[in-house]
Amino acid sequence: MALVFPPQDTPTVAVAGSDDRIPVRRIFCIGRNYAAHAREMGRDPDREPPFFFLKPADAVVEDGATIPYPPQTENFHYEAELVAVIGKGGVNIAEADALDHVWGYGVGNDLTRRDLQLVAREQGRPWDLGKGFDRSAPIAPIHPVSKVGHPSKGSIKLTVNGEVKQDADLSELIWSIPEMISILSHSMELKAGDVIMTGTPAGVGPLVPGDVCVVTIEGVGELTTTIGPRA
Repeated sequence: MALVFPPQDTPTVAVAGSDDRIPVRRIFCIGRNYAAHAREMGRDPDREPPFFFLKPADAVVEDGATIPYPPQTENFHYEAELVAVIGKGGVNIAEADALDHVWGYGVGNDLTRRDLQLVAREQGRPWDLGKGFDRSAPIAPIHPVSKVGHPSKGSIKLTVNGEVKQDADLSELIWSIPEMISILSHSMELKAGDVIMTGTPAGVGPLVPGDVCVVTIEGVGELTTTIGPRA
């Protein structure tokens, strides 16, 4: 058997303080996982069952990159997020065992074509075009658990051109990382290289060409993304 055309390179994210790379298999994102953000999106923040969507693995962007303002949007948003990387797969993972499956943590930005997302939401359609477009997942180098532990509290902050736009604490997550891992693993098998973006706080807003967006998470690091001209 021969492949009809060459396969694409495997997307990877950097490892902090190392030349090693982590192969990215899938990127799971949880929706509305901070109460204040749920409210600003016009939704009830009560602890209803969580929902997830995916970004393609090749949406990953390095720290420090300049990305073009994406096509087909006039309302391009930032979303600061803690990222967890699965290092050991499994199915039906118990919540009490879930953190044993995490390799490490990093800083992410769930870039969103908000206008496309909201139209899809109003029409009851998938969010793929609003969330899963090219270069929509900037992720900073990942720190192994042995270096940073399992962050469950601490500042998560985002600035645009030095002005604070999002400022919250990881302790405000509605669904914890162990809960997210357990829930996902009861739906499908998780494997090493799966990435979970754990939700964004209130304060989401637009980016325009020339903006410099910086996400900082206490004890985990910093992620800088510059927005270039329209694609």
